[in-house]
Amino acid sequence: MPTLTPELKFRAYFQPEDIGTGPFGTRQVATITSGEFSGDRLNGKTVGAGADWLLMAQDGFGRLDVRTTLKTDDGANIYVQYQGLLQATEAIAKILGGADESTEFGDQYFFVTAQMETGDERYAWVNQTMFLGQGRVVAGPAVEYLIYRVDN
Repeated sequence: MPTLTPELKFRAYFQPEDIGTGPFGTRQVATITSGEFSGDRLNGKTVGAGADWLLMAQDGFGRLDVRTTLKTDDGANIYVQYQGLLQATEAIAKILGGADESTEFGDQYFFVTAQMETGDERYAWVNQTMFLGQGRVVAGPAVEYLIYRVDN
């Protein structure tokens, strides 16, 4: 039976831009403006371009499609891509509207599956590891995730 082992906490601040409602739902692009991550084996911040191409559907759930680059404190670049499902709640709408509030983990359905890749041998283990995360929305606006690796 697989187990989930805590790997890191990740927080990303973003600037949302509404694209509007199209044939697949309401699209919003949330550009990552800064971020940081910390754990026993991975620590650092986001660098370069990154965003979430969020698609809100009529069922009240957003489909996340996120890509960004993490730079570890010791200089390694790690590309991260994750998809997820976010339940749109009134509390999240308030935070996105500028409220100085935060949700807690478990307040809404908010989970992601992440893949990481790097060419840095010190972190090559991320290339063969699956990651799952639980998210929450915090004032900023920002998202915060508890990321777990799936162990055999």
